[in-house]
Amino acid sequence: MKTTFFRLKCLLVILPLVLLVVASCQSKKPETHPSSTRSTAIAVQHPEWSADLSIYEVNLRQYSESGTFKTFEQHLPRLKEMGVGILWFMPIHPIGEKNRKGNMGSYYSVKNYKAVNPEHGSLADFKALVNRIHDRGMYVIIDWVANHTAWDNPMTLEHPEWFTKDEQGNFIPPVPDWSDVVDLNYDNPGLRAYMIDAMKFWVRETDIDGFRCDVAEMVPMDFWNDARAELEKIKPVFMLAEAESPTLHEKAFDMTYCWKLYWIMNGISEGRNSAADVDTFFAKEFETYPKNAYRMFFTTNHDENSWNGTVFERMHDAAEMFAVFTAIIPGMPLVYSGQEAGLDKRLNFFEKDQIVWKEHPFQDLYSTLFKLKKRNPALWNGERGGEMIRVPTSNDSAIFAFIRQKDDDKILAVFNLSKEERTIALNDDLFLGNYSDVFTDKKVILSESTKITLKPWDYRVLKLQQP
Repeated sequence: MKTTFFRLKCLLVILPLVLLVVASCQSKKPETHPSSTRSTAIAVQHPEWSADLSIYEVNLRQYSESGTFKTFEQHLPRLKEMGVGILWFMPIHPIGEKNRKGNMGSYYSVKNYKAVNPEHGSLADFKALVNRIHDRGMYVIIDWVANHTAWDNPMTLEHPEWFTKDEQGNFIPPVPDWSDVVDLNYDNPGLRAYMIDAMKFWVRETDIDGFRCDVAEMVPMDFWNDARAELEKIKPVFMLAEAESPTLHEKAFDMTYCWKLYWIMNGISEGRNSAADVDTFFAKEFETYPKNAYRMFFTTNHDENSWNGTVFERMHDAAEMFAVFTAIIPGMPLVYSGQEAGLDKRLNFFEKDQIVWKEHPFQDLYSTLFKLKKRNPALWNGERGGEMIRVPTSNDSAIFAFIRQKDDDKILAVFNLSKEERTIALNDDLFLGNYSDVFTDKKVILSESTKITLKPWDYRVLKLQQP
């Protein structure tokens, strides 16, 4: 029997018996990827309120017929009931018209960093929305596009030296396909000062709680470090990087994207990857990222939905299972606008393409998962949460099982990462105990002889009953 990663239980014994017990434990269930090897080199102080939250991405244009802040307010009670903690708004700034793509353009072509897109309403409307979100105990971050601007941003006329140019002195996009935007050059101290001042404007004037930073690794790291330090002088902020580098966590960012697992999940649903790839991923993950770093897991987002297909196109019948998976593993789960309504179309990125709101089982699914996360410290974020310990099974090529435990709180999760029905046994003694199913409240007693049958792409999430 082999536990493939995380901390040896035998390291918890009293010091005089350490060597003897470690040798004994290793002979029974060797640890190849102990979580104790994870780096703790992180200076970022996460906002206290972020420990038990999940995040929700708001595509305001497509959220309602009007696409306004005021109309979005009507959804706040539902989102609060769903257990959403952080609302991330895609860019809310005016959109450039020069070289615009489509009729409405891209959110990410910013014409004015200190104004709101009139399609959404006024600055006063946004301030009122932030207040109402805070009143419900939720938090707000907005998308920040620091790497590039619209071609008709006044900065191009007032400070042309702030932009990257070709050999002929012409403005250029960051990459050829992004033809509606112009690349900014952070060799200029004036640009850095302006951008930080603009970010401070939104925190100071509207009381938002942080930023999601677009293509963060295309902007110098020292800029983000300076920006975080300046923002913290106003209030504690939460910073999400659209990037994966572990160094982003050192001083600037609370959370980074996890693309690697996203692609593995897509691959599993199409038969190209297996549970072994998930095992390998987590082994590398816990060696690479600081222990207190937040990682964001998702089954879709605005880019993936629009350009690579809906979650059902990519993950097929595994979509529900992976939604649960991303909410139970160590990290913060993301839900994109409309997923709770079973979003089954690619939203047009440059045109009006309203979400169809309808009753769907995913609304209750996410509600159960988000509320479980908030109530159960084993599922909290970073060091506040419980470690993940792989539970070996009789079929580890298809089944991925693990526990997460923090003090007396314990979650057991078992996932069938295959399109075949599986009946399996759990090995080791990590799982033994009396549980309740978090979705049905059914009592479950797990003993050494317990067998679990899982339908294709099925799952079980069990909560240990307290004495």
